Amino acid sequence: MESIKSIYRIGNGPSSSHTMGPKKAAQLFNERHPEAVSFRVHLYGSLAATGKGHFTDTAITDAFRPKAVEFLWMPEIYLPMHPNALKLEALNRAGQVMAEWVVYSVGGGKIIDDTTDLNEKQVYEHESITDILHWIERRGKTYWEYIQEREEPDLWDYMNEVWRAMQKSVKEGLENDGVLPGGLNLRRKAASYWIKAKSYKVSLQNRCLIMSYALAVSEQNASGGEVVTAPTCGAAGVLPAILYHMKTYHEFSDKNILQALATAGLFGNITRKNASISGAEVGCQGEVGTACAMAAAAANQMFGGSPQQIEYAAEMGLEHHLGLTCDPVCGLVQIPCIERNSFGALRALDANMAAMMTDGKHIISFDKVVETMRTTGHDLPSLYKETALGGLARFGKVLGEMC
Repeated sequence: MESIKSIYRIGNGPSSSHTMGPKKAAQLFNERHPEAVSFRVHLYGSLAATGKGHFTDTAITDAFRPKAVEFLWMPEIYLPMHPNALKLEALNRAGQVMAEWVVYSVGGGKIIDDTTDLNEKQVYEHESITDILHWIERRGKTYWEYIQEREEPDLWDYMNEVWRAMQKSVKEGLENDGVLPGGLNLRRKAASYWIKAKSYKVSLQNRCLIMSYALAVSEQNASGGEVVTAPTCGAAGVLPAILYHMKTYHEFSDKNILQALATAGLFGNITRKNASISGAEVGCQGEVGTACAMAAAAANQMFGGSPQQIEYAAEMGLEHHLGLTCDPVCGLVQIPCIERNSFGALRALDANMAAMMTDGKHIISFDKVVETMRTTGHDLPSLYKETALGGLARFGKVLGEMC
């Protein structure tokens, strides 16, 4: 299993799989073929179905600039390896293909091709939370210590950079107002939620503030602002909302937060390894569901949970998102994505509280829920996996020109 640093990528929204991944692929292909006069890009499956709403063409065009790019959209064609596929072609002056490359954007900004994993080296020998938990119990350690022993010395510097970016996305999201781009004319809500929360009693105020933080990050993402994949752009608001609340209200130190951030990354990494974090592959259960599990684990660790309770909190965070579809209206990461982040953050705190009420013992393990999420995702019809054809996305047709 690769570094947890790969689960946290700092970049611009609105989609890690539809903008960050394709842009990275285009940049690599451009570097490999500087002799090309122009490029042609074939977009397949889910990548084509919601690519325009996710600004896929804009991201790729930016990567190839100033050279011209031609796009071919083929949402009805699914390549066998992954629903998010693209073929890049380098063209000469005569318009002939000099080179081509088929690449897959598999979620969280990660890209692979048919033969090579183009990302970080493998650093973890364990591939399940069960095995990691056994390792921890035998040595009297916890998750972040397990992580620290396997990562490069720059781990905490990188986590600190991630944490700074997360805080920045919350603060900027709370300061911004207006209508989000894309045609739905959806107004930002984070600032108003934050202001209204101040008038409530503390118990309700905290939950409303957390919602405002999650909305802030998700609205930044929807507008193409800088966010951190946690584990994806579409679910980027859940974990920062919890961590920001821990710092501003509960006054946890940055050191505590970085350790929790590492633990959260481990649970996200396990989910990506054994299932998927791609909405195009398994639905939103893989995005917001995973983000909720990560945030629940982080919160439970900071509140003093045992390794068993941390695992239980993460298990509940994911379990209660099983079957959640990815059905973006007009193919935009706005409805229902933005509100789902705020509810995912609240559910993470609830999972933390429920786990703290127990001794950590339970019947269904986190690993079993991950396996269930994978099989459930594969059983979901493609209509409900980021194609903007089923579920709430059906109302995009009613909106007509707004999409």
